[in-house]
Amino acid sequence: MQTVKVRNIEIGAGMPKICAPIVGRSMEEILGAAKRVGGAGVDLAEWRADYFLEVKDIGKALDVAGRLRETLGEMPLLFTFRTAKEGGELEITQAEYLRLNLRLIRSELVDLVDAELFSGEETVGEIIRTAHECGVIVVVSNHDFEKTPAREEIVGRLRQLQTLGADILKIAVMPKSRRDVLTLLCATEEMYTEYANKPLITMAMGKEGAVSRLCGEVFGSAVTFGAVGDKSAPGQMEAGKLRSVLEMLH
Repeated sequence: MQTVKVRNIEIGAGMPKICAPIVGRSMEEILGAAKRVGGAGVDLAEWRADYFLEVKDIGKALDVAGRLRETLGEMPLLFTFRTAKEGGELEITQAEYLRLNLRLIRSELVDLVDAELFSGEETVGEIIRTAHECGVIVVVSNHDFEKTPAREEIVGRLRQLQTLGADILKIAVMPKSRRDVLTLLCATEEMYTEYANKPLITMAMGKEGAVSRLCGEVFGSAVTFGAVGDKSAPGQMEAGKLRSVLEMLH
């Protein structure tokens, strides 16, 4: 399997990398969160731009990205606008979503970008093409906040992400039982062992799924999300405690 090198880390090698979300409604809140993340010993940061109330003003979004780049230094930065239909904070049209992502990619301020599978293959394809032209890594993602699909469906979606040309494949599901968590872990192991040539990020959300954020190295998930302050998804745990468990399992 190919690993992904971005700045000072290698995703897909060794212990799962910890990504801390940066959330905030204003420039001040975002930069305050970035300072805390930068000093927390995590591996990379994700700017959840859908929390920023003025994100549709691309000039202001680029200004925030520039300030984040200065604050985080050499820590890799993932740009994510999570749409409302996949659990995000703001409604956005498909045209706005594409335009925002392409401008951030071309800005040279972000290292990775998240593209949602269900935004459509044409949109995802354009994001991937532009990102690769600019040397930006693409995480193609899929989130199911309602349920955990069958193992075959999870594996099928991950294989679709890989076929589309994603550099990193991501899927998150909502378990209704412990068995659902096992379904997610079994699908991760199957994909990792039999099909993957790119790094995977998988997780079961919520309290039931917390264990999936800890045992990625065992089953094949290369990144886990840990909070430094505010959480961006149900089930995220504090980054420092998360690292302690990852190190023990490693």
